[in-house]
Amino acid sequence: MPSLAQRLVAEALGTAFLLAAVVGSGVMAQNLSGGNQALALLGNTLPTGAMLTVLILIFGPVSGAHFNPAVSLGFALRRELSWSEAAAYVAAQFIGAWAGVLAAHAMFELPFWQVSTTVRTGPGQWTAEFIATFGLLMTVFGCVARARGAVAYAVGLYITAAYWFTASTSFANPAVTVARSLSNTFAGIAPGGVLLFVGAQMIGALLAVALARWLWPAVASGQTSS
Repeated sequence: MPSLAQRLVAEALGTAFLLAAVVGSGVMAQNLSGGNQALALLGNTLPTGAMLTVLILIFGPVSGAHFNPAVSLGFALRRELSWSEAAAYVAAQFIGAWAGVLAAHAMFELPFWQVSTTVRTGPGQWTAEFIATFGLLMTVFGCVARARGAVAYAVGLYITAAYWFTASTSFANPAVTVARSLSNTFAGIAPGGVLLFVGAQMIGALLAVALARWLWPAVASGQTSS
């Protein structure tokens, strides 16, 4: 089994690449879409889903490829990850997310330090984040239970779809949400909206843990994610 240090590097590096893809593709999409918001969103969606699939395939065997505090919390609640390991995973994910945003800014020659002004708030957005995170964790737990080899593809496809069927464009990840507040680009979220987004995400994650335990009660212990 990989050492904790190896797993934490995998979590940090994977989350960094995920945020670089989210923010970088958003900048590129906005630059090339000519003001067409639908086209810009599509240009943001496809690279994100593709990158997530790749990252899970390469880092899944190392750390489980969580890249998401909600996922790490879910596995800790399922007793498939110790609480101390989960805390370390979450710290690595937040550090990696921040590094990924800075990398995207550097690639597009944007100011490193930014605060988003894009307002994302309201009951519809909070409901979307609850649903997006609930669905993401159900995807992870369902695949771990019945189709472990399909986790990477299922999660990548789920996030690709959720960009379009949720009002919030499916952040579904506390580390991603906080990091995106530090980028005043297409993918950003104003800091004032972060707390309620994260709260909705965590409620969705907790419900998914409870329901997955009931739906797949005999699943052997394991950890693979998103």
